[in-house]
Amino acid sequence: MKNVLIISTLFFATIFISCNNEKSKTNLNTENTNRVESQSDTLTKHLKPYKTELPTIGLLMFNGVLQGEVIAASDVFGKPNQNFEQLFNVITIAETENPITTEEGMHFVPDYTFENCPKLTVLFVPSGYDMYAHVRNEKMVDFIKKKNEETKYIVSNCAGAQLIGESGIADGHKIVTYIGGGKQLQKDYPNLKVQNDSLVTFVEDGKFSSSNGNLTSYISALNLLEKMTSNEHRKFVESYLYIDRFQNWRE
Repeated sequence: MKNVLIISTLFFATIFISCNNEKSKTNLNTENTNRVESQSDTLTKHLKPYKTELPTIGLLMFNGVLQGEVIAASDVFGKPNQNFEQLFNVITIAETENPITTEEGMHFVPDYTFENCPKLTVLFVPSGYDMYAHVRNEKMVDFIKKKNEETKYIVSNCAGAQLIGESGIADGHKIVTYIGGGKQLQKDYPNLKVQNDSLVTFVEDGKFSSSNGNLTSYISALNLLEKMTSNEHRKFVESYLYIDRFQNWRE
């Protein structure tokens, strides 16, 4: 009888411990889930969804692209207004869905391809150190031609001017390219009004604007931002980016 009592006690004790362990696991799982959801909310609450009612800024990308010229435009147009309201959709576009590798070695995954790209308000055309293949990429040139029909503005930075020249969309308009590249650009595309890149950093002519590229890509983006919003918003974004600190950093 005594043995039966001991066995029964051990049996119920085992069940009790097991239940408590399961309860602990459940509580732990719930706690972990809540923590993950909390972290997820924190990480995603600042991400900007695509809103069809907003103007869409398209950033062209390709292998070997100078990533700073893509980042500059996204930096400027991706900022909210002073009420922290989203003003633009900022998307990246490449020929395929495959990740592209920038000149600097980073890997970017495009949001859209030439085939499924939504309607754009602005197209930014960046550059790379070797534009030979891109200028001869008929799909890319045709994409630029097609988007010219719907966009209000097209911006080229640095050697992106070569793609603009190849497409023919800016014939008869002023354009500037990287420092030292203007003479060849004029020779290759005589219908462009190529500006003196040793003197001109940025130029605007109708719907087209262009810059020397690299950090001057911020100039072309900020100029267009002001055109599409206001001087007040441009100044707000410049303060957001600490542009004044950058300008005075040697002082």
